[in-house]
Amino acid sequence: MSRRYPLARVGIIGGGQLARMMLPAAAQLGCEVVVLDPTPASPAGQLASKEIVGGFDDPQALRELAQQCSVTTFDIETIATNPLRELAAEGHAIVPAPELLATIQDKLLQKRLLATAGIPTADFVELHDPDPQRMIGFGLPLVQKAQRGGYDGRGVAVFTDVIVEERVLQVPSLLERFVDFRCELAVMVARSHAGETRAFPVVEMVFDHRANVLDFLVAPARIDSELALSAQQLAERTVTAMSGVGVFGVELFLTRSGELLVNEVAPRTHNSGHWTIEACRTSQFEQHLRAILGLPLGDPTQHSPAVMLNLLGEPGAAGAVLIEGLDAALALPGVSVHLYGKQSVRPYRKMGHVTVTAPDLETALAIAQEVKGLLRITGTEQP
Repeated sequence: MSRRYPLARVGIIGGGQLARMMLPAAAQLGCEVVVLDPTPASPAGQLASKEIVGGFDDPQALRELAQQCSVTTFDIETIATNPLRELAAEGHAIVPAPELLATIQDKLLQKRLLATAGIPTADFVELHDPDPQRMIGFGLPLVQKAQRGGYDGRGVAVFTDVIVEERVLQVPSLLERFVDFRCELAVMVARSHAGETRAFPVVEMVFDHRANVLDFLVAPARIDSELALSAQQLAERTVTAMSGVGVFGVELFLTRSGELLVNEVAPRTHNSGHWTIEACRTSQFEQHLRAILGLPLGDPTQHSPAVMLNLLGEPGAAGAVLIEGLDAALALPGVSVHLYGKQSVRPYRKMGHVTVTAPDLETALAIAQEVKGLLRITGTEQP
Protein backbone atom coordinates (compact mmCIF):
# COMPACT_ATOMS: atom_id res chain seq x y z
CA MET A 1 0.00 0.00 0.00
CA SER A 2 1.35 3.45 -0.93
CA ARG A 3 0.66 6.60 1.10
CA ARG A 4 1.18 10.17 -0.04
CA TYR A 5 3.42 12.42 2.10
CA PRO A 6 2.47 14.14 4.31
CA LEU A 7 0.25 11.35 5.58
CA ALA A 8 -2.41 13.69 6.94
CA ARG A 9 -3.19 17.14 8.17
CA VAL A 10 -4.45 16.58 11.71
CA GLY A 11 -6.63 19.18 13.41
CA ILE A 12 -6.60 19.31 17.20
CA ILE A 13 -9.30 21.20 19.09
CA GLY A 14 -7.39 22.48 22.09
CA GLY A 15 -3.84 23.74 22.15
CA GLY A 16 -2.84 22.60 25.62
CA GLN A 17 -0.11 20.26 26.81
CA LEU A 18 -1.80 17.13 25.44
CA ALA A 19 -1.83 18.57 21.93
CA ARG A 20 1.72 19.85 22.41
CA MET A 21 2.99 16.37 23.28
CA MET A 22 1.22 14.92 20.25
CA LEU A 23 3.23 17.09 17.87
CA PRO A 24 6.55 15.14 17.98
CA ALA A 25 4.62 11.92 17.33
CA ALA A 26 2.80 13.59 14.43
CA ALA A 27 6.09 14.77 12.93
CA GLN A 28 7.55 11.28 13.33
CA LEU A 29 4.58 9.81 11.43
CA GLY A 30 4.79 12.46 8.70
CA CYS A 31 1.73 14.51 9.66
CA GLU A 32 1.12 18.24 9.76
CA VAL A 33 -0.88 19.65 12.68
CA VAL A 34 -3.27 22.59 12.96
CA VAL A 35 -4.57 23.51 16.42
CA LEU A 36 -7.57 25.56 17.50
CA ASP A 37 -7.34 27.40 20.81
CA PRO A 38 -8.69 30.68 22.22
CA THR A 39 -5.22 31.68 23.43
CA PRO A 40 -2.68 32.95 20.87
CA ALA A 41 0.64 31.07 21.12
CA SER A 42 -0.98 28.30 23.16
CA PRO A 43 1.37 25.50 24.29
CA ALA A 44 0.67 23.48 21.13
CA GLY A 45 0.21 26.56 18.96
CA GLN A 46 3.84 27.49 19.61
CA LEU A 47 4.94 24.34 17.75
CA ALA A 48 2.15 23.48 15.32
CA SER A 49 2.16 24.16 11.58
CA LYS A 50 -0.69 26.59 12.17
CA GLU A 51 -2.85 27.86 15.02
CA ILE A 52 -6.42 29.05 14.57
CA VAL A 53 -7.35 31.41 17.39
CA GLY A 54 -10.96 30.78 18.34
CA GLY A 55 -13.27 29.42 21.00
CA PHE A 56 -14.23 25.79 21.46
CA ASP A 57 -17.88 26.81 21.07
CA ASP A 58 -17.32 28.91 17.95
CA PRO A 59 -19.00 27.09 15.01
CA GLN A 60 -17.06 29.09 12.42
CA ALA A 61 -13.67 28.39 14.03
CA LEU A 62 -14.50 24.67 14.32
CA ARG A 63 -15.57 24.63 10.67
CA GLU A 64 -12.38 26.40 9.58
CA LEU A 65 -10.31 23.76 11.38
CA ALA A 66 -12.23 20.78 9.99
CA GLN A 67 -12.14 22.15 6.43
CA GLN A 68 -8.35 22.50 6.55
CA CYS A 69 -7.68 19.01 7.94
CA SER A 70 -8.14 15.42 6.87
CA VAL A 71 -9.08 14.36 10.41
CA THR A 72 -9.97 16.38 13.51
CA THR A 73 -9.53 15.26 17.10
CA PHE A 74 -9.37 17.05 20.48
CA ASP A 75 -7.34 17.33 23.67
CA ILE A 76 -10.17 18.74 25.79
CA GLU A 77 -13.82 17.81 26.39
CA THR A 78 -15.37 21.27 26.83
CA ILE A 79 -16.30 21.64 23.15
CA ALA A 80 -19.63 22.51 21.55
CA THR A 81 -20.70 19.17 20.08
CA ASN A 82 -23.57 20.33 17.84
CA PRO A 83 -21.23 22.04 15.35
CA LEU A 84 -19.07 18.90 15.36
CA ARG A 85 -22.14 16.75 14.62
CA GLU A 86 -22.96 18.99 11.66
CA LEU A 87 -19.41 18.74 10.35
CA ALA A 88 -19.39 14.96 10.73
CA ALA A 89 -22.73 14.73 8.88
CA GLU A 90 -21.15 16.68 6.03
CA GLY A 91 -18.39 14.10 5.76
CA HIS A 92 -15.61 15.63 7.83
CA ALA A 93 -13.72 13.06 9.91
CA ILE A 94 -14.14 13.91 13.63
CA VAL A 95 -12.55 11.26 15.88
CA PRO A 96 -13.63 10.28 18.52
CA ALA A 97 -17.21 10.72 17.35
CA PRO A 98 -19.08 13.87 18.46
CA GLU A 99 -21.96 11.72 19.78
CA LEU A 100 -19.59 9.90 22.13
CA LEU A 101 -18.00 13.17 23.22
CA ALA A 102 -21.46 14.53 24.08
CA THR A 103 -22.19 11.45 26.19
CA ILE A 104 -18.89 11.61 28.05
CA GLN A 105 -19.26 15.37 28.66
CA ASP A 106 -22.36 14.60 30.74
CA LYS A 107 -21.25 12.45 33.67
CA LEU A 108 -24.79 11.18 34.21
CA LEU A 109 -25.07 9.97 30.61
CA GLN A 110 -21.58 8.48 30.88
CA LYS A 111 -22.54 6.52 34.01
CA ARG A 112 -25.77 5.33 32.40
CA LEU A 113 -23.83 4.08 29.39
CA LEU A 114 -21.48 2.15 31.68
CA ALA A 115 -24.35 0.67 33.68
CA THR A 116 -26.28 -0.35 30.56
CA ALA A 117 -23.17 -2.07 29.19
CA GLY A 118 -22.70 -4.03 32.42
CA ILE A 119 -19.47 -2.23 33.31
CA PRO A 120 -18.98 -2.31 37.12
CA THR A 121 -19.14 1.18 38.60
CA ALA A 122 -20.26 2.82 41.85
CA ASP A 123 -24.02 3.01 42.46
CA PHE A 124 -25.46 6.37 41.43
CA VAL A 125 -28.66 8.40 41.11
CA GLU A 126 -29.54 11.63 39.33
CA LEU A 127 -29.78 14.82 41.41
CA HIS A 128 -31.14 17.43 39.01
CA ASP A 129 -32.01 19.92 41.74
CA PRO A 130 -29.56 20.04 44.67
CA ASP A 131 -31.47 18.82 47.71
CA PRO A 132 -29.67 18.06 51.01
CA GLN A 133 -32.57 15.92 52.21
CA ARG A 134 -32.42 13.72 49.15
CA MET A 135 -28.68 13.45 49.60
CA ILE A 136 -29.20 12.25 53.16
CA GLY A 137 -31.78 9.78 51.85
CA PHE A 138 -29.25 8.39 49.37
CA GLY A 139 -26.97 7.63 52.31
CA LEU A 140 -23.57 8.75 53.53
CA PRO A 141 -20.74 8.73 52.67
CA LEU A 142 -21.38 9.94 49.12
CA VAL A 143 -19.83 11.88 46.27
CA GLN A 144 -21.73 14.64 44.47
CA LYS A 145 -20.53 15.29 40.92
CA ALA A 146 -21.63 18.08 38.60
CA GLN A 147 -23.08 16.56 35.45
CA ARG A 148 -21.01 18.86 33.26
CA GLY A 149 -17.77 20.82 33.34
CA GLY A 150 -15.88 19.19 36.22
CA TYR A 151 -12.23 18.15 35.88
CA ASP A 152 -9.12 17.92 38.09
CA GLY A 153 -11.29 17.87 41.21
CA ARG A 154 -13.55 20.75 40.14
CA GLY A 155 -17.24 19.98 40.25
CA VAL A 156 -16.83 17.26 42.88
CA ALA A 157 -17.89 17.35 46.54
CA VAL A 158 -17.37 14.52 49.03
CA PHE A 159 -19.60 14.20 52.11
CA THR A 160 -18.58 11.66 54.70
CA ASP A 161 -20.82 11.88 57.78
CA VAL A 162 -22.83 15.11 57.35
CA ILE A 163 -24.20 17.22 54.49
CA VAL A 164 -22.62 20.69 54.74
CA GLU A 165 -25.12 22.81 52.81
CA GLU A 166 -22.67 25.50 51.75
CA ARG A 167 -20.54 22.80 50.04
CA VAL A 168 -23.43 21.33 48.05
CA LEU A 169 -22.91 21.96 44.33
CA GLN A 170 -25.75 24.14 43.07
CA VAL A 171 -25.91 22.58 39.61
CA PRO A 172 -27.53 19.49 38.05
CA SER A 173 -25.55 16.59 39.50
CA LEU A 174 -25.40 12.92 40.25
CA LEU A 175 -24.83 11.22 43.57
CA GLU A 176 -22.41 8.32 43.73
CA ARG A 177 -21.83 5.84 46.50
CA PHE A 178 -18.47 6.66 48.09
CA VAL A 179 -15.99 3.92 47.23
CA ASP A 180 -13.68 2.72 50.00
CA PHE A 181 -10.75 2.07 47.72
CA ARG A 182 -7.33 0.57 48.27
CA CYS A 183 -5.84 2.57 45.41
CA GLU A 184 -6.75 4.41 42.23
CA LEU A 185 -5.64 2.89 38.95
CA ALA A 186 -5.71 3.95 35.31
CA VAL A 187 -5.39 2.19 31.99
CA MET A 188 -4.84 3.89 28.64
CA VAL A 189 -6.65 1.97 25.90
CA ALA A 190 -6.41 2.42 22.14
CA ARG A 191 -9.17 1.25 19.82
CA SER A 192 -9.00 1.31 16.03
CA HIS A 193 -11.73 1.96 13.45
CA ALA A 194 -11.82 -1.83 12.92
CA GLY A 195 -12.43 -2.48 16.63
CA GLU A 196 -8.94 -3.71 17.54
CA THR A 197 -7.93 -2.75 21.10
CA ARG A 198 -4.55 -2.42 22.78
CA ALA A 199 -4.20 -1.65 26.49
CA PHE A 200 -1.15 -0.04 28.06
CA PRO A 201 0.10 -1.36 31.41
CA VAL A 202 -1.92 -0.46 34.50
CA VAL A 203 -0.65 2.50 36.51
CA GLU A 204 -1.19 3.45 40.14
CA MET A 205 -2.19 7.07 40.77
CA VAL A 206 -1.50 9.14 43.89
CA PHE A 207 -3.33 12.47 44.18
CA ASP A 208 -2.43 15.83 45.70
CA HIS A 209 -5.55 16.35 47.79
CA ARG A 210 -4.90 20.07 48.22
CA ALA A 211 -6.10 20.53 44.64
CA ASN A 212 -7.36 16.97 43.94
CA VAL A 213 -4.98 16.69 41.00
CA LEU A 214 -2.61 13.86 40.12
CA ASP A 215 0.63 14.22 42.08
CA PHE A 216 2.56 11.19 40.81
CA LEU A 217 1.99 7.77 39.32
CA VAL A 218 3.79 4.47 39.42
CA ALA A 219 4.11 2.31 36.30
CA PRO A 220 3.47 -0.52 36.45
CA ALA A 221 1.00 -0.43 39.34
CA ARG A 222 2.05 -2.30 42.45
CA ILE A 223 -0.61 -5.00 42.08
CA ASP A 224 -0.37 -8.68 41.16
CA SER A 225 -0.30 -9.71 37.50
CA GLU A 226 -3.73 -11.39 37.55
CA LEU A 227 -5.38 -8.24 38.87
CA ALA A 228 -3.47 -6.10 36.36
CA LEU A 229 -4.74 -8.27 33.50
CA SER A 230 -8.30 -7.97 34.82
CA ALA A 231 -7.95 -4.17 34.92
CA GLN A 232 -6.70 -4.08 31.33
CA GLN A 233 -9.52 -6.32 30.16
CA LEU A 234 -12.12 -4.21 31.99
CA ALA A 235 -10.72 -1.02 30.44
CA GLU A 236 -10.82 -2.57 26.97
CA ARG A 237 -14.41 -3.71 27.53
CA THR A 238 -15.30 -0.18 28.57
CA VAL A 239 -13.90 1.49 25.46
CA THR A 240 -15.45 -1.20 23.25
CA ALA A 241 -18.85 -0.61 24.90
CA MET A 242 -18.48 3.05 23.94
CA SER A 243 -17.49 2.18 20.35
CA GLY A 244 -14.59 4.56 20.91
CA VAL A 245 -11.86 5.19 18.35
CA GLY A 246 -8.58 6.70 19.50
CA VAL A 247 -6.89 6.61 22.88
CA PHE A 248 -9.02 6.71 26.05
CA GLY A 249 -8.05 7.11 29.69
CA VAL A 250 -10.02 4.72 31.91
CA GLU A 251 -9.82 5.55 35.62
CA LEU A 252 -10.51 2.70 38.05
CA PHE A 253 -10.96 2.11 41.75
CA LEU A 254 -9.51 -1.01 43.36
CA THR A 255 -11.72 -1.54 46.40
CA ARG A 256 -10.47 -2.95 49.68
CA SER A 257 -12.36 -6.13 48.89
CA GLY A 258 -10.42 -6.51 45.62
CA GLU A 259 -13.18 -5.38 43.23
CA LEU A 260 -12.41 -3.23 40.18
CA LEU A 261 -14.83 -0.37 39.44
CA VAL A 262 -14.70 2.10 36.54
CA ASN A 263 -14.73 5.66 37.85
CA GLU A 264 -14.60 7.88 34.75
CA VAL A 265 -13.46 7.77 31.13
CA ALA A 266 -11.60 10.49 29.20
CA PRO A 267 -12.02 10.33 25.39
CA ARG A 268 -8.47 11.53 24.69
CA THR A 269 -4.87 11.19 25.72
CA HIS A 270 -4.55 11.63 29.46
CA ASN A 271 -2.29 12.76 32.28
CA SER A 272 -1.99 9.16 33.44
CA GLY A 273 -0.37 8.20 30.12
CA HIS A 274 2.44 10.76 29.84
CA TRP A 275 5.00 8.27 31.12
CA THR A 276 4.55 6.18 27.97
CA ILE A 277 6.75 8.63 26.01
CA GLU A 278 9.89 7.38 27.76
CA ALA A 279 8.85 3.95 29.05
CA CYS A 280 6.83 2.22 26.29
CA ARG A 281 7.57 1.07 22.78
CA THR A 282 4.72 3.26 21.53
CA SER A 283 3.60 6.39 23.39
CA GLN A 284 -0.06 7.19 24.02
CA PHE A 285 0.30 10.15 21.63
CA GLU A 286 1.62 8.11 18.72
CA GLN A 287 -0.98 5.44 19.46
CA HIS A 288 -3.80 7.98 19.31
CA LEU A 289 -2.64 9.20 15.91
CA ARG A 290 -2.27 5.65 14.63
CA ALA A 291 -5.83 4.86 15.74
CA ILE A 292 -7.56 7.92 14.30
CA LEU A 293 -5.62 7.76 11.01
CA GLY A 294 -6.38 4.10 10.39
CA LEU A 295 -2.77 3.00 10.80
CA PRO A 296 -1.84 -0.27 12.55
CA LEU A 297 -1.83 0.12 16.33
CA GLY A 298 1.62 0.14 17.92
CA ASP A 299 3.12 -2.11 20.57
CA PRO A 300 2.24 -0.66 24.03
CA THR A 301 4.73 -2.88 25.88
CA GLN A 302 6.55 -1.17 28.75
CA HIS A 303 10.32 -1.55 28.54
CA SER A 304 11.35 0.38 31.70
CA PRO A 305 9.83 0.85 35.16
CA ALA A 306 8.73 4.47 35.51
CA VAL A 307 7.44 7.08 37.94
CA MET A 308 5.82 10.28 36.68
CA LEU A 309 5.51 13.51 38.69
CA ASN A 310 3.25 16.41 37.79
CA LEU A 311 4.94 19.82 38.05
CA LEU A 312 2.33 22.09 39.61
CA GLY A 313 2.48 25.78 40.35
CA GLU A 314 3.51 26.32 43.97
CA PRO A 315 0.96 27.64 46.48
CA GLY A 316 0.84 31.41 46.04
CA ALA A 317 2.69 31.33 42.71
CA ALA A 318 1.72 34.02 40.20
CA GLY A 319 3.16 35.95 37.27
CA ALA A 320 5.86 34.87 34.82
CA VAL A 321 7.20 31.35 35.25
CA LEU A 322 10.33 30.66 37.32
CA ILE A 323 11.75 27.13 37.47
CA GLU A 324 13.84 26.28 40.50
CA GLY A 325 16.11 23.24 40.69
CA LEU A 326 16.00 22.34 36.99
CA ASP A 327 19.76 21.83 36.57
CA ALA A 328 20.02 19.61 39.63
CA ALA A 329 17.03 17.52 38.55
CA LEU A 330 18.33 17.05 35.01
CA ALA A 331 21.66 15.84 36.40
CA LEU A 332 19.97 12.79 37.94
CA PRO A 333 19.93 9.52 35.97
CA GLY A 334 16.80 8.59 34.03
CA VAL A 335 15.11 11.99 34.46
CA SER A 336 13.12 13.49 31.58
CA VAL A 337 11.55 16.92 32.14
CA HIS A 338 8.64 18.15 30.05
CA LEU A 339 7.67 21.83 30.30
CA TYR A 340 4.36 22.81 28.73
CA GLY A 341 5.13 26.28 27.40
CA LYS A 342 2.61 28.06 29.62
CA GLN A 343 3.48 31.72 29.96
CA SER A 344 2.12 32.32 33.45
CA VAL A 345 1.78 30.32 36.65
CA ARG A 346 -0.89 30.04 39.30
CA PRO A 347 -1.24 27.73 42.31
CA TYR A 348 -1.54 24.05 41.36
CA ARG A 349 -1.68 24.77 37.62
CA LYS A 350 -0.13 21.94 35.58
CA MET A 351 3.09 23.45 34.26
CA GLY A 352 4.93 20.30 33.23
CA HIS A 353 5.80 16.80 34.31
CA VAL A 354 8.84 14.64 34.99
CA THR A 355 9.22 10.98 34.09
CA VAL A 356 11.89 8.91 35.82
CA THR A 357 12.91 5.59 34.31
CA ALA A 358 15.20 3.12 36.06
CA PRO A 359 16.14 -0.58 36.00
CA ASP A 360 13.68 -1.22 38.85
CA LEU A 361 10.70 0.55 40.39
CA GLU A 362 12.36 1.11 43.77
CA THR A 363 15.18 3.07 42.15
CA ALA A 364 12.74 5.09 40.05
CA LEU A 365 10.71 5.94 43.17
CA ALA A 366 13.83 7.04 45.07
CA ILE A 367 15.00 9.30 42.23
CA ALA A 368 11.48 10.71 41.82
CA GLN A 369 11.39 11.65 45.50
CA GLU A 370 14.71 13.44 45.04
CA VAL A 371 13.33 15.31 42.02
CA LYS A 372 10.25 16.23 44.03
CA GLY A 373 12.47 17.94 46.58
CA LEU A 374 14.41 19.85 43.91
CA LEU A 375 12.00 21.11 41.26
CA ARG A 376 9.62 23.96 42.03
CA ILE A 377 7.55 26.15 39.72
CA THR A 378 7.17 29.62 41.18
CA GLY A 379 6.42 33.06 39.72
CA THR A 380 7.71 36.61 39.54
CA GLU A 381 4.84 37.95 41.64
CA GLN A 382 5.44 36.96 45.25
CA PRO A 383 2.60 36.93 47.80
